[in-house]
Amino acid sequence: MKIAVPTIGNVVDSHFGHCAFYSIFEVEDNKIISKQILPSPQGCGCKSGIAVDLRKMGVGLMLAGNMGEGAKNVLNNNSITVVRGCSGDVDMLVEEYLKGGIADSGVGCNAHGDGHVCSNH
Repeated sequence: MKIAVPTIGNVVDSHFGHCAFYSIFEVEDNKIISKQILPSPQGCGCKSGIAVDLRKMGVGLMLAGNMGEGAKNVLNNNSITVVRGCSGDVDMLVEEYLKGGIADSGVGCNAHGDGHVCSNH
């Protein structure tokens, strides 16, 4: 299984559509076996084709800060499950997810535009 996390620095980027890059974790037997970086395409993530690229890489799960329903639907339509409401260090986040400690917040962004700031829940 591969897990993608929208990232800035080494923390979850709170806005999926504008992240600096994606941290891609390969997991076997509930353990991280590798991590790679995928640069984020230009433009808004939900319209960039990133979902198709991630699916081709074998990603089946995204741990994200916040995203709108449109972006979530695009990822879901590419067989990528989305867990929203994530924050903090990406390595620690994936470890916590593998222990069963992370669940979807059910809260997405309701607006989209310049100056829009999402908050973690």
